[in-house]
Amino acid sequence: MARILMVDDDVDFLSVSKTVLEEAGHTVLTANNIGDGEQKVKMENPELILLDIMMQNPDDGINLAHKLRKDNIHTPIIMLSCISSVMGYSYKCDEVLPCTDFVSKPVAPQALLDRVDNILKK
Repeated sequence: MARILMVDDDVDFLSVSKTVLEEAGHTVLTANNIGDGEQKVKMENPELILLDIMMQNPDDGINLAHKLRKDNIHTPIIMLSCISSVMGYSYKCDEVLPCTDFVSKPVAPQALLDRVDNILKK
């Protein structure tokens, strides 16, 4: 299975999602801020990154995604955020949001697994 890095400041979400992904056979690394996330991307070379948009700052995840792309790291990124369900804002992956997929939080465990599997099969 895949090596996945989750970058999110919500420790409960990290814990539950890590358990779900590990039970499915994945190896999961975690970071709770963009500095640690960037370091783990470069040191651990994950096959997939799950990246929260809003952490300490409202655009931390977006900034990290742009930095990774600027550094020629093309690992698939699934962006996560609850802002779309709270504010009704619709995200799409493009130059502004450099990701492979977007998932609105909260996300059901099976839905998360399905999205992860879909990206990893490509």
